[in-house]
Amino acid sequence: MRADDTLTREARTKGPVRFDDIAESWRREQPELAMDDLLLSICLTRLGRMLDARYHRRCQDRFGVSGADLRVLLALRRAGRPYARRPTDLFRALIVTSGAITKQVDRLLAKGLVARMQDPLHDGGFLVHLTPKGLKLVNAALVDLAADATLAGAMAQLSPREREAGIRFCTHLIRQLEQQPSD
Repeated sequence: MRADDTLTREARTKGPVRFDDIAESWRREQPELAMDDLLLSICLTRLGRMLDARYHRRCQDRFGVSGADLRVLLALRRAGRPYARRPTDLFRALIVTSGAITKQVDRLLAKGLVARMQDPLHDGGFLVHLTPKGLKLVNAALVDLAADATLAGAMAQLSPREREAGIRFCTHLIRQLEQQPSD
């Protein structure tokens, strides 16, 4: 028997490996372990990466900004008038580093989508706010994203009850994780 004859189905598969194959492999390789929590983590991570990649391509194609940059614009928009937040509030809301926010704000400044203004509540601090151009872009993006969400095709296969149960499940997981100290 040659070594390549022993390759697993995963290793021989061309293209992306399906989640079912990953789960099957772990159950085969470690049948004595309770794998459900790990498999759910893998599943949710894969789902997040798939959604993020599709969202990023869509943002680039339709709005001319990265998915990460549009998230900054959306965070500013949901803040309400005057559509401004401190950089600290942005990186906490978006769960990214302060360095990432600095780079994103710099890119958005260069495109004229945001501006900096003095923070009246913090000496030496500043707020990031949407410009009229940024507000126009983010409002158009909101309409587009609401009308044709990245998950729309998959969600169309679910009943309203299944959709509600999925949202409750994900919300429950997020709340539980938000209450735990991060590592």
